[in-house]
Amino acid sequence: MRIDVLGAVRALREDGTPVDLGGPRHREVLARLVAAEGRMVTTDTLVDDLWTDPPVRAVGALRTFVAALRRALEPDRPPRDPPRVIVTEGPGYALRLPREDVDVHRFQDTLARARRDPGAVRELGAALATWRGPAYADVPDSAWAQRERARLEELRLEGVELRARILLDSGEGAGLVAELGAHVAEHPWREPAWALLARALHRAGRQADALAALRRARAMLVDQLGLDPGSELRRLETEILNGSAPVGATRTAWTGPGVRLGPRTTVELARTLALAGGDALVHSRRDRLAAIRAAERTGDLLLTARIIGAYDVPALWSRADDPEQSRAVVAAAERALAALGPDCPDDLAVRLLATIAVESRSADLSGPELLRADRAARRAEALARGLADPALLAFALNGVFLQSFGRPGLAAVRDGTGAELLDLATRHGLANFAVLGRLVRLQSASALGDLDAATAHAEAADELAATTEAPLVPVLTGWFRARATAARSTEPGGPTAATAAAEYRTADEALRTAGMPGLHRGLFPLALLGLRLLHDRPAPTDPRLDWGPYRPWVRPLVLLAEDRADEARSALAAAPEPPHDHLQEALWCLTARAAVRLGVRATAARAATALHGAATEDAGGASGLLTLGPVARYLAEAQACAGGADAGPGPGRRRT
Repeated sequence: MRIDVLGAVRALREDGTPVDLGGPRHREVLARLVAAEGRMVTTDTLVDDLWTDPPVRAVGALRTFVAALRRALEPDRPPRDPPRVIVTEGPGYALRLPREDVDVHRFQDTLARARRDPGAVRELGAALATWRGPAYADVPDSAWAQRERARLEELRLEGVELRARILLDSGEGAGLVAELGAHVAEHPWREPAWALLARALHRAGRQADALAALRRARAMLVDQLGLDPGSELRRLETEILNGSAPVGATRTAWTGPGVRLGPRTTVELARTLALAGGDALVHSRRDRLAAIRAAERTGDLLLTARIIGAYDVPALWSRADDPEQSRAVVAAAERALAALGPDCPDDLAVRLLATIAVESRSADLSGPELLRADRAARRAEALARGLADPALLAFALNGVFLQSFGRPGLAAVRDGTGAELLDLATRHGLANFAVLGRLVRLQSASALGDLDAATAHAEAADELAATTEAPLVPVLTGWFRARATAARSTEPGGPTAATAAAEYRTADEALRTAGMPGLHRGLFPLALLGLRLLHDRPAPTDPRLDWGPYRPWVRPLVLLAEDRADEARSALAAAPEPPHDHLQEALWCLTARAAVRLGVRATAARAATALHGAATEDAGGASGLLTLGPVARYLAEAQACAGGADAGPGPGRRRT
């Protein structure tokens, strides 16, 4: 008995005659067991893989398919003898055939041997010849089948290129020109294929054609993907121009596990632009998404995944500047992870998972999305700690930081992440992540009310920014200094509130053109509101103020300042729970203040419960940009209101 899946799924008897496997579901069950490579597949997994919306009797239908397959594959088995090909094992089924009797297993084993031993090149050629079309060609496009097809197609392409490279390295290969020409025509984005074609042309004495091929590759990569040719193509061109015989590379680009990003791509240019701020930051986000979409169009899964994960730009704020773009990047990363499946190289998995965690900014997410992003961050961190790559670990820790706003009161936890980031980046020369570590620690110290420590981190961040050309950093530290002035404005002999307001306005002007709308919008009015609350003054009521995303939590206090208590009560009832982001403590404190003023005990109780863990922190301090004063002040008011203590009617409060 032989089973083939490199093309349409089929089974052949020893004499080569085909076995009637039954309908599409029967073939899909057999194919799914082949993909498990001898491992048991549970009944639940098979049901989920066969049906998007399983019918009520799905398990019974599955058993019927298995029974029919057993009769087809073992027609002479006596009724009471146990099956030998599809066996029942625990809660599921497994395929029991020698690996040499399944074409996909023979191919994978031969490819593995050829990687280790160039002497297996003839067997590799024979294994490649067994492909009759896409793997599992007649199996429906379920998630498992898509993942397996993509994985096996990548292995096939690697096999084609590995065979050609071995032959060229051994002095053969002049006859590969036609084969490799067809290969690059079908897969024009694979740099290794162009390098092999150029070598084959040169081996055939066609130096001019070899140079022309390299130049076509360069033009196509630059014009259509924004990719500069990698080092192997550049070296080959130099060697051919110099009249020397091209030598093989020790490893091809973009294939196999553990390969580091090499060519300077559009997305890498976008990384550089992102650190410049302003229009450059806006363009970098646009170019990054364009590069991802262009890579996806190539069909080259590993190239796509590496371009998605290459934008390891440190990120500090928990609200996206372009939420739609961030969602598109997250979706692309999730597609790549699903397609690569369990065989995804760990370094690439870290990059994709960290991308999901960093781009899934917590202020923009719902409950299930938050859980998914947090899991991605934790998985990226766990994988990164097992790799000897400090830059990958720093990227993963950035995701952990951005997903560390699950509840109020976690400033100390974030400070630990910031401290590790700073230490890691300092020891390994990762300047941009050293800046991030300083800013994370600045925010954490600000949240804990330690303005001296926060000031020291701000000064250190400014010094780093001067050497790394990071103009966004002084914008952020300028806001921190205004926040510190606001806090000191309540002290005897401290600066006036007007001085603090002027500093906030100056900081806001710098932020306006920094290319960070997710940070900028609504921040200045919120800072002014915090300053007023520090001095026990009502909320500002200027209708020109754009409260941005903070409007639902500010509006009750603005209405109270306008003596519109009934409308304030309705606005308070309509306000949702604050998002899990940098300003959640501040927004809960605004909710608490409005509930206390209006005497809404249930809302005051909810606010008190939420703020309990942040009792020693500063409201708004986690941003490092503004302050509403100590959380303890708002917490005590909310607890008193919730407990029914008589705090007097207060503005807008009614006696009953």
